[in-house]
Amino acid sequence: MEIEFKPIGFVQTDVATVPRHWSISDVEGMIVIDKIYTDGLKYIKIGENIIVIFHFHQSKEFDLHHLIQKPPHRNEKLGVFSSCSPVRPNPIGMSVLEVSGIEGNVIHVKGLDMVDGTPILDIKPMAGLKRDSA
Repeated sequence: MEIEFKPIGFVQTDVATVPRHWSISDVEGMIVIDKIYTDGLKYIKIGENIIVIFHFHQSKEFDLHHLIQKPPHRNEKLGVFSSCSPVRPNPIGMSVLEVSGIEGNVIHVKGLDMVDGTPILDIKPMAGLKRDSA
């Protein structure tokens, strides 16, 4: 079975170095969504958090030697699936970002741990959407 993903957008930030994890980041930037998906941003609100799924496009290729890794901020070795390492069998990352603004197909966010140009695969809400009864 082969699985293929197509990015829906990309990250834009002027910060050269980002923190290793969204939970310790206050880096601001933008998620620029392909204009054909703009309507899909309906009901995303300023101040809420969104889950952003992305591709670790600059990560080195995974091999079985990477099953056990020592994160730079830990004193112990961990299995790849118990770490947030970008070196993974499938280089997919997830961040929880705070929405600080929306302009058309651009979501302004805070908490980036992704470098400029990172391909975005999907965006999901943190909680159920509140919809009008119409």
